[in-house]
Amino acid sequence: MVKIRLQRQGKKKAPFYHIVVADSRSPRDGRIVEKIGTYDPMTEPATINLDKEKVESWIKNGAKPTDSVKQLIEKALGKK
Repeated sequence: MVKIRLQRQGKKKAPFYHIVVADSRSPRDGRIVEKIGTYDPMTEPATINLDKEKVESWIKNGAKPTDSVKQLIEKALGKK
């Protein structure tokens, strides 16, 4: 199963995340299929950059976003 999830980057106490498509069996920071965006919670307000076409195509092809990524996608696309 393929999931859309966060991959942690950055230093200790200064997280930065890549929004990636990965196999659900691979570890959090392990091998990915494709990077589709970034999320920076340290800025005010938090910065979310997404490739909307890639997100929509992966979801259409059966990739399941995690709960946190689902909230980020809704916030980035302006859905409620």
